[in-house]
Amino acid sequence: MKLYIFLFSLFATIFSFAQQTQKVDFKTCNATIRFDVPQKKVMGEVTYSFDVLDRKTDTIYIDARNMQFTEVKINGKKAGWTNSASALKLYKGYKKGTNTVTFKYTAQPRKALYFIELGTANSFSTAAENNEDTSNKELQIWTQGQGKYTSHWLPSFDDMNEKVIFNLSVNFDNEYTILANGEHQHTVELHKNGSKTVSYSMDKPMSSYLVMLAIGKFKKQTAVTASGTPMEFYYRPEDSAKVAATYRYSKQMFDFFEEEIGVSYPWGVYRQIPVFDFLYAGMENTTSTIFSQDFVVDNIGFNDRTYINVNAHELAHQWFGDLVTAQSGKHHWLQEGFATYYALLAEKEIFGDDYFNYELYQMAERLQRVAKTDTIPILNEKASSLTFYQKGAWALHVLREGVGYEAFQTAVENYLEKYAFKNVVTDDFLSEINKVSDYDTASFKKRWLQKGGFEVQEAITLLSKNQFIQLYFKLGELQDKRFEEKKPIFKQIVQSDMFYPAKEEVLLQMAELPFTDKAELIRLAMATNNIKVRQAVARTVTTFPDDFYEEYKTLLQDESYINREIALNVLYTNFPDKRAELLDASDKWVGFNDKSLRILWLTLAYATPDYREAQKSDIYAELQQYASPRYQSSVRQNALANLLYINKPDPVVWANLVNATLHHKWQFAKFGRESIRGLLKREGYRAFFEGIMSGLPEAEQNKLQSLLAE
Repeated sequence: MKLYIFLFSLFATIFSFAQQTQKVDFKTCNATIRFDVPQKKVMGEVTYSFDVLDRKTDTIYIDARNMQFTEVKINGKKAGWTNSASALKLYKGYKKGTNTVTFKYTAQPRKALYFIELGTANSFSTAAENNEDTSNKELQIWTQGQGKYTSHWLPSFDDMNEKVIFNLSVNFDNEYTILANGEHQHTVELHKNGSKTVSYSMDKPMSSYLVMLAIGKFKKQTAVTASGTPMEFYYRPEDSAKVAATYRYSKQMFDFFEEEIGVSYPWGVYRQIPVFDFLYAGMENTTSTIFSQDFVVDNIGFNDRTYINVNAHELAHQWFGDLVTAQSGKHHWLQEGFATYYALLAEKEIFGDDYFNYELYQMAERLQRVAKTDTIPILNEKASSLTFYQKGAWALHVLREGVGYEAFQTAVENYLEKYAFKNVVTDDFLSEINKVSDYDTASFKKRWLQKGGFEVQEAITLLSKNQFIQLYFKLGELQDKRFEEKKPIFKQIVQSDMFYPAKEEVLLQMAELPFTDKAELIRLAMATNNIKVRQAVARTVTTFPDDFYEEYKTLLQDESYINREIALNVLYTNFPDKRAELLDASDKWVGFNDKSLRILWLTLAYATPDYREAQKSDIYAELQQYASPRYQSSVRQNALANLLYINKPDPVVWANLVNATLHHKWQFAKFGRESIRGLLKREGYRAFFEGIMSGLPEAEQNKLQSLLAE
């Protein structure tokens, strides 16, 4: 009986939260926030204004995860309140109409707000030095509300239907840049303790999951859009040479969106901030996108990995998600499908129609490949990310093609203007389509939104409107033809100015052929000097005769870190007598933010007999240090994977693997767990891990113990 009472109480609480917006309307939040960095705590003073719409309202909830409250007052008087592990509950002191509640709180968030402290070492002279904690520390604090709940660090609302005007003032060390949603109002420097308080304000409401903070040692560059909106591009001082490559096309995409969408950017200012160990590629916090430091690239890295698509996706969310927000997870595609599709439209503006259709084709291939197992439709909150994002984008493409560009654009503009700063369901959007077109949206909804799988034939029909895709499909049909029969066609394609994926397909179809048969075409492909085509050569031509060595070696000079990495691996493997020469030529490489080329070089240099033997200990020590918590997770994982490949019994490596299992970034934590599980299957490793147990912090001991007990 007690179980039923408990469940009834739980359901009643959930129902109360869901119904609150019908009885109470929170208007504004004014919060002043400070931090205890060593304890990873947040302390704040908050004032909410709210309207009570129904005098029968008996309890008002503010979501607050594991927080402590003091000085709770309603309308300036002591309130009737209590708090649980998930909420601050107000039950006395408010009246129908306008009210204010003020309180102080303390939180030690386990998610949604992260304290990132990394170290940078200046030298790698000895292993002993590398193990000493003498490096300078770099601190960042940043938030991630979507999927994690802002209520872990700021009393707010997990229900995205409660939209509030948030104004934040943040106190922190004077040497740091402090960023929050909205326009900067003022900065008060408090010289006595070396801190400052920076205040930001919004003038329009938003859902709580879009509230953000970012603190770090940043500099910024600025631009102004065609409509006069200020743009702010943040970066770490040491990344100043990477700003132009990282933020390339930002202003062009912003101007394109305002024209294409037909609704002016609604928020007054737009800024972008890269941070260490971000959980995702990027997050569209209102006015202020946070994105992964891994997308900060130089001019060479830009040829391999760019921020452009993520940049466009998060910017599109400022309209689709931030301005107009889905009522529930069932309609999540109205945010992610739109952002994915409009990012593609922005890239089409930059790179052209062939690029746009090829990206749609690749999406279609992925969706078709998983269609038999990924069967949950778009209009289901349990749909996969692939469905919400890429099938959602395809659904919009089908709709746009069926309705016509101008009518579709009109419907989108009307939809955004009608529901600005409100919450929507899918039928709200489709009703706007119905007003401008006689397109059968009911059939569309059944095929694309309510049905699982992927409408392959409909996608092929639309893709085939593009001449390049027609040719690409015909190329695929040549897969089983004799090489002699298709060689003249391949040669014509490689020598043409056709979009590079066609040339990649040619090289893929020749991958298993003996080098002598395809040598002419390989050399023609190399001569294109197209980074992507040469990369396809590097990937598909992994064995070749000595007389191609010098030509293949030119890949080491390409303006591509990926080409260099592949080529170094291939040449090192196939030409043992050239290893010292190859390593000498590449010993200053660094690569991406994950130090891809540097870590590869260290691994090969350490593993090569008779190569710089006097430096072996320093080489290993540098590699070992990159695996430590001094570095962001992408560097650490890269280093740990290579150290595991070297397979040297090393307690430092094992301890760093255990440390990885508690990392806030789930991908890295998973890598740590799976690596330890793999080692435990090998003879002797259980004893090795048991041997380091006592030297680990308590949390790491507990995690290792659980892995040993599996």
